[in-house]
Amino acid sequence: ALSLGALLLCVLIVALAAGLRPDILAGQLDPVFLLSSGLFLLLAIASSYTVIEMSRPHVGGHRDGWIWAVATTALLPASAALMAGIAWLRGATPVVELQGISCLGMGIALGMIVGLALVFWLRKGAATSPERAGLLTGLAAGSSGIFAFALHCPHNDIAHIGLWHGLAVAVSAAIGRLIVPHAIRW
Repeated sequence: ALSLGALLLCVLIVALAAGLRPDILAGQLDPVFLLSSGLFLLLAIASSYTVIEMSRPHVGGHRDGWIWAVATTALLPASAALMAGIAWLRGATPVVELQGISCLGMGIALGMIVGLALVFWLRKGAATSPERAGLLTGLAAGSSGIFAFALHCPHNDIAHIGLWHGLAVAVSAAIGRLIVPHAIRW
């Protein structure tokens, strides 16, 4: 409930501070938006659930569902890279628009809300693998943050989503891996 509440707070912040995408308000959602946002939401849920389970160690617990969520979400940056490679082979120069920096920054910043909620939970528990808990906390934070900010982001192209939205998740995962283990050690 704490993790879900933090995600809902992120969505509320985006809706009130930046506003929702026009296609959401019109009720005419773009299929790429639905697919990519759905993948980030599933990754957020799967990794958050795994972090919560890691705080309550027990024998025989399976905590590998998040791997499938990472694999499917990784299709977004892989598709963007493939499209850029094909464009380059055809002689075109792939365009990297710098407007995505706001998606990167806001995805990471909003994700900190979820990350803090998960660290709070982990500190009350006893994670046996702090490094993995940190990585998964970062994954949950980044994917939650970018899911929330995607409700405002007007871009529907795979290149933008794969690069900037995927990068927000990857950077958050790296930050979580580096910082969280120190915050939860007992």
